[in-house]
Amino acid sequence: MHIHFIAIGGAVMHNLAISLAEQGHQVSGSDDQIVEPSKSRLKKAGLLPAKVGWFPEQITEDIDAVILGMHAEVDNPELLKAQELHIKIYSFPEFIYEQSVNKTRVVIAGTYGKTTIMSMIMHVLKKLGKDFDYLVGAQLEGFDSLVKLTTHNKIILLEGDEYYASPIDHQSKFHLFHPNIALISGVDWNESRTDISRDDYFQQFETFVDTIVKKGTLIYNKDNTYLRTIVEETSDCKINRHGYRLPEYSINKGVTYLHLGEERIPLQVFGKLNLSNIAGAYTVCEWLGVKRTDFYNAIRDFKSSIRYLEFVASDNERVVYQDFNYSSYKLQTSIHAVKEQFPNQGLVTIIELNPYEAADGNFLGQYRSSMDESDYAIVFVNKDAIKDKNILISNLETEIKQVFNHKNFTFLKDVISLENYLESFKSLGFNMLFMVSPNHSSVNIVGFADKFFKNY
Repeated sequence: MHIHFIAIGGAVMHNLAISLAEQGHQVSGSDDQIVEPSKSRLKKAGLLPAKVGWFPEQITEDIDAVILGMHAEVDNPELLKAQELHIKIYSFPEFIYEQSVNKTRVVIAGTYGKTTIMSMIMHVLKKLGKDFDYLVGAQLEGFDSLVKLTTHNKIILLEGDEYYASPIDHQSKFHLFHPNIALISGVDWNESRTDISRDDYFQQFETFVDTIVKKGTLIYNKDNTYLRTIVEETSDCKINRHGYRLPEYSINKGVTYLHLGEERIPLQVFGKLNLSNIAGAYTVCEWLGVKRTDFYNAIRDFKSSIRYLEFVASDNERVVYQDFNYSSYKLQTSIHAVKEQFPNQGLVTIIELNPYEAADGNFLGQYRSSMDESDYAIVFVNKDAIKDKNILISNLETEIKQVFNHKNFTFLKDVISLENYLESFKSLGFNMLFMVSPNHSSVNIVGFADKFFKNY
């Protein structure tokens, strides 16, 4: 096929383009902005557009299909030309489904934990020598692409989210996959992170359950209240249902052990969210025919590779972890996980807030008293990331301090101040957790760890 990508520079889009070219398809594409690592990877594959921009003259009748990325607008000149010529236009999830219609489609969904569960399943299957196709939302250790699409593999793992499929298709991406096996890790509506209402957000997941093929399987987290309600609301669907819960575990000398009857399985990861995700990953693998002993032998050496409680550095019994800060719930669970794992150590937690979000009272309000379990609470809002002169960080400090309401609170507004704070902190007996904003500035967390370790 001759396939043209409109907005080829996207993370998933450029990976899909490379995968299709490797299969022998003729691939072309365009974009008005292509940044690293997409640029280098497209260039290496011989797919980097000669010029940046949109060129409707590229859209000709010999193109079999156009794949439309979210970066394009509805009035994109190449899109308009493709519509004029009646060329088939796909969103990438729609195209992936068409290419995997004869495969067993496993879709991992949920507000949190999708990529972690995907990475656990992929780690186990790879370690057991089982080949599979996949579409994942982040670069994972041991896998050189976000997309693998072949003609011969019988299984495809798909990370599915609830956002628009394309600028001209406002169905949720995960509604287009029609899974044989679906997992939902949990559902949590956050007003500051989505533009749709609470009821509409939950409806996306009810509809997702409805898209599971007849006699397919829904695997769901029974510890999530909202998700249990969604499962009850979709009880008429003719599918199998398999719930999972947080497994029993214990912690000894900084190592978390899963309990399997009398056996204790040592893990490289920790925290209740990770343990719940392991339970979900196991249930998926079980439905794929993986034996219990094989799964737990393989999961022993799994390490987080997507910045969820990711190890940064250690020195003299002090440890530094980093994590993404998506919400107050994520912040609280990550703090609790580190405190639970190292009960005899103090904890310094640094949370980076995006300055534009911090200026929004509704966004800030969700964090009220959310760092109580940490011994020291530092809020970092980088003034150098502000381009809008109407936002004044100095005006935010009082409000932020009131929201977090912590006895050992510090507000910092530039990298130098943060480095000075860490160098002066007497860190013996303390660990550090750095919660990075998803839209973070390029902070050097390894460098911060070095400064944290300097002062005993």
